[in-house]
Amino acid sequence: MPFVEIYLRKGKTPEYRKAVSEAVHASMREVFQIPEDDFFHVVHEMEPRDILQAPTFFGVERSADSVIIRMTFNHRPAGQKAALFEAVADHLVAAPGMRREDVLLTVLETAAENWWAQGRLIDPESGFDVRMSPEAMQAGRIG
Repeated sequence: MPFVEIYLRKGKTPEYRKAVSEAVHASMREVFQIPEDDFFHVVHEMEPRDILQAPTFFGVERSADSVIIRMTFNHRPAGQKAALFEAVADHLVAAPGMRREDVLLTVLETAAENWWAQGRLIDPESGFDVRMSPEAMQAGRIG
């Protein structure tokens, strides 16, 4: 049950905000194989004065169109998180057309027992939603 927070400056269209959210969700579906309906995103539209950043970070120029995306989910291997970061950046470049240099991604990991939603069933062996179990994936219930 990933939870995503997207921080961007005010002035973006609803379509732009939706495209950012969809890019993150599509990446999580590809990399983590989460179910389509495992979707909880909050978009925080900030006054430009409320997102403070260095214009050059790691020697790369950042613009006022930069976005900060915080993803909260259960522990994942480092390689899987790296693949997720690349997928999110790729999707954001494709739509809504962001510059890769303007993407900042961060992860907060939490234990499986720290999540609750009515109807959610946890596989005691994996700690994940039962729809994400190997058996469910083999049966084709996960896209």
